[in-house]
Amino acid sequence: MKNGLNWLAQLGFATRSSLAGLGYGARLLLRLLALLPRTLKRPALLRDQIHFLGNYSLAIIAVSGLFVGFVLALQGYYILSRFGATEAVGLMVALSLLRELGPVVTALLFAGRAGTSLTAEIGMMKSDEVLDYMEMTAVDPMARVLAPRFWAGVFVMPLLAAIFGAVGILGGWLVAVPMIGIDPGAFWSQMQGGVDIVSDVGNGLIKALIFGLAVTFIAVLQGFVAQATPEGVSRATTRTVVMASLTVLALDFLLTALMFSI
Repeated sequence: MKNGLNWLAQLGFATRSSLAGLGYGARLLLRLLALLPRTLKRPALLRDQIHFLGNYSLAIIAVSGLFVGFVLALQGYYILSRFGATEAVGLMVALSLLRELGPVVTALLFAGRAGTSLTAEIGMMKSDEVLDYMEMTAVDPMARVLAPRFWAGVFVMPLLAAIFGAVGILGGWLVAVPMIGIDPGAFWSQMQGGVDIVSDVGNGLIKALIFGLAVTFIAVLQGFVAQATPEGVSRATTRTVVMASLTVLALDFLLTALMFSI
């Protein structure tokens, strides 16, 4: 009987802790959303974070997009050649990148590159008592530290996803046309005729925007609630990668079901 009561007490404590964490995260998200007008009034802070998150992530995004385009073109050619539709390789590459792989892979790379940097940076500020010092000097750490980083990640993600898709399409062309020998006119005409600006490009950018909001918020939250020790910061960065990756994949399923369902 006593063991049963202990089990129920532990379950209740875990449930209460989870609900408290969800409530704290929801309040923090609402606060960051409300700080958008105040953040836009200080463009220098936002500009610096956009440069930090976007420019430093550009190389890995572009290189990854190029090699993903290579692989998609090769796999597409092998599959479509069975049906005599190799001219549609360009369309397959474009739709795969713009609808799915562009936003998803960009978000995963962004979580591993920029998300961990945000978590570690904010966590070290907390460990060094920089955030406490700001509060003591009447400076709001959310408006000065968290909000510019959060909104910079939201603004940067669609741009990085667009670059990923464009470089990936270029990589697909390099494999399909010069290497395999597909007619360049058929490659581009099939793509132009089958890709819709609103349903394909637009929905892909909306996905990237939502992924950017989710990934950046998780990174900022984990850094803000990290224990003020090196071990706590290390665990927070690990949680950022795991939680952001799972969240992106779950959101991708939900958004795909809503956007492209028949």
